[in-house]
Amino acid sequence: MNHRIAAPGLPAAVLFDMDGTLVDTEQLWWATAEQVADRIGRPLTDADMPHVLGRPAAHTAAHLHRTGGPAAPDLATLATELDAVFAARVAREIVPRPGVLRLLNELAAADVPAAIVSASPRQVVDLVRKALGEDRFALTFAVEDTARTKPAPDPYLAAAAALGVEPHACVVVEDTPTGVAAAEAAGCTVLAVPSTVPIQPAADRTVLDSLERADLALLVSLVTSAKRN
Repeated sequence: MNHRIAAPGLPAAVLFDMDGTLVDTEQLWWATAEQVADRIGRPLTDADMPHVLGRPAAHTAAHLHRTGGPAAPDLATLATELDAVFAARVAREIVPRPGVLRLLNELAAADVPAAIVSASPRQVVDLVRKALGEDRFALTFAVEDTARTKPAPDPYLAAAAALGVEPHACVVVEDTPTGVAAAEAAGCTVLAVPSTVPIQPAADRTVLDSLERADLALLVSLVTSAKRN
């Protein structure tokens, strides 16, 4: 592996979650799960949120299969339907989150690599990358790219390795407790911007209400603070 040396003080890379962080897809994913759940006669409630938000299709499909009763289709059918409905919604309704494009442009101007690290399928990740500008991202990781996905640290460890940087020198931007757990288990500094489920500040974890309040200077301060701790 070739190791990349970051400019002094800068993050070695910024690793972005996708759904609910870069683009407003958490609501699209919830609507997707609602649509599929309604079809099998098992409407969603708030109690289902931990099994939907921030989770890959395989996890949500398993949850619906487990709780859907005898009318629930087989697991593979549910996962395929969730992926297809979600991809169609993303293609129609994708919207960048406030502050995202400005922050990505600032990172590019400073030569700080950005990556998408997502629990969504490759088809959806590629749609989002194209919509936001393919050249804004050095690489992307989708759910198929690691043996385990979030909350395991594997996706963030793999992204850092592919970029040739150390995880502790990276800032991860996340919006769910599941993603935060993955980033922290990988040893990354975390900037959390909750989309639906509240996230509390903690050591090496800063919480903002919007990426409109984030800039390169803030990311530099997070990395510098993490080095001191």
